[in-house]
Amino acid sequence: MKQTEPQKDRESLYLEVSAVNGAVSLPLHSSIVLFLLSYTECSSFHVYLVTDQADILPSLSGLVPGGLAVSDVRRDELPGLVRMCRLPAALEPGACFCRAGLAVVLRHIIQRTCQLMPGRRDVASLLGFKNTCLKACAEVSQWTRLCELDIPSAVEEHLRSPEDQMYRLPAAILNLEKRLGEPVKVHNDDKIRRQKLQQQKKSDSHLKGPNTEMESHPNESHPGVELSAALAKLSADAVSAPATRERSDIRKVKTTDLPELEHVFAEGLYFTLTDVVLLPCIHQYLISLQKHTPSTLSHLPLLLRWYQRVQELPSVLRAAKDCGMALLSLSTADPCPPQPENPQPSGAEQEGPKLKQEPFIGGPRPTLTKLQENGIDAVYSAHPCPTWTVDWESLPAAVNPTEGKMSDARAVRKQQQLDNLVAMVTELAHPGHTVVDFCSGGGHVGIVLAYTLPKCQVILIENKEESLVRARDRSAQLGLTNIGFVQANLDYFTGNFNIGVALHACGVATDMVLDRCLQARAGFVISPCCYGFIQNTLKFNFPKSVFIDVSACVYGFQEHMVLCRFADQTAVSLPPERRLIGKRCMGLVDLDRSWAAETHGYSVRVMTMVPEGCSPKNNMYLSRFPCVGGGRIGGVNIYEMVHGLI
Repeated sequence: MKQTEPQKDRESLYLEVSAVNGAVSLPLHSSIVLFLLSYTECSSFHVYLVTDQADILPSLSGLVPGGLAVSDVRRDELPGLVRMCRLPAALEPGACFCRAGLAVVLRHIIQRTCQLMPGRRDVASLLGFKNTCLKACAEVSQWTRLCELDIPSAVEEHLRSPEDQMYRLPAAILNLEKRLGEPVKVHNDDKIRRQKLQQQKKSDSHLKGPNTEMESHPNESHPGVELSAALAKLSADAVSAPATRERSDIRKVKTTDLPELEHVFAEGLYFTLTDVVLLPCIHQYLISLQKHTPSTLSHLPLLLRWYQRVQELPSVLRAAKDCGMALLSLSTADPCPPQPENPQPSGAEQEGPKLKQEPFIGGPRPTLTKLQENGIDAVYSAHPCPTWTVDWESLPAAVNPTEGKMSDARAVRKQQQLDNLVAMVTELAHPGHTVVDFCSGGGHVGIVLAYTLPKCQVILIENKEESLVRARDRSAQLGLTNIGFVQANLDYFTGNFNIGVALHACGVATDMVLDRCLQARAGFVISPCCYGFIQNTLKFNFPKSVFIDVSACVYGFQEHMVLCRFADQTAVSLPPERRLIGKRCMGLVDLDRSWAAETHGYSVRVMTMVPEGCSPKNNMYLSRFPCVGGGRIGGVNIYEMVHGLI
């Protein structure tokens, strides 16, 4: 492998390189990306290995596919958008559109390969049914979190100290083993399950014959129909089998009585991007187990079966060889006889089963009464500039939301929502500031800000590629040069900024935006949405603030969820009294969020957009940069007021 001069028309791909005590290696995320590049035979990227050391390429010889254009780059030489993101990251030639995060980058490589080589059916199938494989962000999807974050992190932690984890299986590995044993559900599973039943009946008739010598091991699995379906999907020249009518006795069997389908690959029957992500991780993990605690392998039979099955694919073997992965054969991966002791799970699995919380039954009135008796109720500040509006008539068409795919009435309401947010950001922003539009969608907020604040840098962050591409195209029509685009989950954006803005960030996305602003010590203008989607996550627990201290023994998670559920009942079609209760619940949920920000030294104002009818979700938070001595609303220190100190 030798260093290659970059070409201006090539997309750049930035991968992390680790250096411990002078030894250079590739983190698992980087190895996974390189494995996919080899599997897809995609050479349209120039790969940059990010390092603080010189002359690292010879040390990585054999680990980087030979057909790639490769260079090394120092961390302080990274382009601005890439420097603001966690790697891996891909940057388009224009240097204003960046994709960051493992799942986002891998999906982009597949899509790029399919654009350049439309006949690669095997590559297109990696994205799964309806192209949704690993599309949902890790904060929402437990499966994406397991594959993208938990398993790579668990394996890397194990590799750092394998001797300290003898007979301790990581929780993520145990979770994967459990998933591989669950029944498979696919789009056309009824048809395949009937084929499996017919195959089983045919096999049973042979076994009962007088001259048969066949024996079946009780623990042996033979997913014949599943394997046939999986291989047919992978074959580039495969043709669908002619439709045949099942036997009458098979047709009469109820769906609930059909046999379950078994896993062939990680997500079910078909080889997908998930298998590509897992293979480098599981390969390294199995090598370590075989070296240090081989008896532990016997406790992962389904994982071993999956590991051997992926090796039956020629493209996998070729890519593994290209990336220096010497895959274990059946004989070398064969587990030792089980030991009497059982492996102890590590991490969260050691905590044991958690008590299931009973749902809170009833409407919001008892909770509202309890909070009010403890001096807690929704607090709204006056809107500082209720008559301020954007001069929409003077702006180019590409700035106006009426150019989007929405009705005239909705476009007017969208303009009114933007009036509120742009007014607040304009009050906060100064020349040279960086403004980040989180959950930007098609760029309605960010593009207006970039156009009206030409001396500020505006960055749009969105997980949905289609929406962000539309925003980029609108920006190109306007010739904006102070705007950048990042396709990533919020956790992958780590850069500093001065003001964060979000219009109708759904559910916990509002809390993720708020948390990111607190970390950056930035001001923020946020309008929440979809309160009913709020739930406890690995990162957030609700309620978030001193609600817990103030209303001890009378208010907790279940009652907070009741408020969240009723906070969504503010639609104009509902009776006025019900909308008022919904608005009050909405204000209390947002008061909890604002109090949580107060503990970080912010002064937060919660207000209602004007006019109120611009959106059923018309709450908005405004905060300048952190102040010293605690936060205030309407000139009063909330914490002191609630605790009776003033």
